Amino acid sequence: MTGSGTRPQAPGLLPPETTDDVRARKAGIAVLPIGSFEQHGTFLPLVTDTVIACTIAQEIAATYAVHLLPPLTISCSHEHETWPGTVSISAATLHAVVRDIAESLRRSGIDVLILVNAHGGNYVLRNVVQESASTGTRMALFPGSADWDTARTGAGVQTSSQSDMHAGEVETSILLHAHPELVRPGYETSDFLAGDRRHLLTLGMAAYTESGVIGRPSLATAEKGKEILTALVDSFAEYFSLLTLKEPR
Repeated sequence: MTGSGTRPQAPGLLPPETTDDVRARKAGIAVLPIGSFEQHGTFLPLVTDTVIACTIAQEIAATYAVHLLPPLTISCSHEHETWPGTVSISAATLHAVVRDIAESLRRSGIDVLILVNAHGGNYVLRNVVQESASTGTRMALFPGSADWDTARTGAGVQTSSQSDMHAGEVETSILLHAHPELVRPGYETSDFLAGDRRHLLTLGMAAYTESGVIGRPSLATAEKGKEILTALVDSFAEYFSLLTLKEPR
């Protein structure tokens, strides 16, 4: 069951609904955007991952009958803390916050929660979803790697997912489309690749890039960003259908 297409669009990143709006929608699925507050080179803001998570979630909420939540804006960005401005919380804290949100939603009658994650370092979210089977809340993590691969291919992204790790072609394209005012000059000349990053978790990002960029933002376009978002919304249909089905007895 999709939305009516008349859903009001927030002027920024936060959902504008009142409690009456939520009551009238009667959505059984909540969508929680999860970003980060970490460096993204000199041309994208610290809130890049949060903006992307919110953008994906808003596109989903414009198409499907879901309860859109405000984002978690600080998460697990420890590998970026060499750069000024980056702020992190522990994996245990992120785990606890998401679990608390799920429990609160369940008490209000929503027992399905989809985590729209836009920061690759939030590894613990996989465990939160994995553990949710015994909590009374059904969860999913979106987009998955297959969803991103489909979106990248459909949009004509040239950089591989391995190479396009951070502040690269995909992230810059999404912001060029959805929030071009946040993209500063310099992305056109900031390409940097670091293919062998086997010790990244031990050494951090600074061991592999001086600029904070790993990818090819020079290839980014607003059209690619639009196509990526369209493909992700299409991919969400499978998650929506799966989680609106009753669990087998």
